[in-house]
Amino acid sequence: MTGGGGDDRLMSEINVTPLVDVMLVLLIIFMVTAPMMIQGVPVALPETSAAPMDSSDDNLVISVNRAREVYINDYKADVATLAAKLGPMHSGRPDQRVFLRADKDVPYGLVVAVMAAVKEAGIDKLGVVTEKPQVPPPAGKKDGAGDKSQGEKSAKVP
Repeated sequence: MTGGGGDDRLMSEINVTPLVDVMLVLLIIFMVTAPMMIQGVPVALPETSAAPMDSSDDNLVISVNRAREVYINDYKADVATLAAKLGPMHSGRPDQRVFLRADKDVPYGLVVAVMAAVKEAGIDKLGVVTEKPQVPPPAGKKDGAGDKSQGEKSAKVP
């Protein structure tokens, strides 16, 4: 004798509620942590009115912060050995784009020394990263969508 009803068929339904709960928690975690992962070396960029360029995650970014420290992407480097480090990194991928982010308060001589090291490494094209000037939005525009964005200018290294 079987107790509880007599319906001995297998249950062929999947309870998706726990799956949805886990997926929502993961989505929230990724939404909170993703902006933290794209931060680089903190640099106060100079302002310009150049239009933003398309960028990808495959770029090589050289940063110079206010403390006059030089970084290749997120790794600290020295100006004296910058060319020796950049040469092998760029030789395997000659189509890789290289950008320079220098704090606006860094002496011009240091920026020129970094640009010379880039040229010495065999990189002919160097993009300079800037910010748009902060201007008040037009009278009809209520949101701050156009206040601040990142633009890049590409220039041939002398």
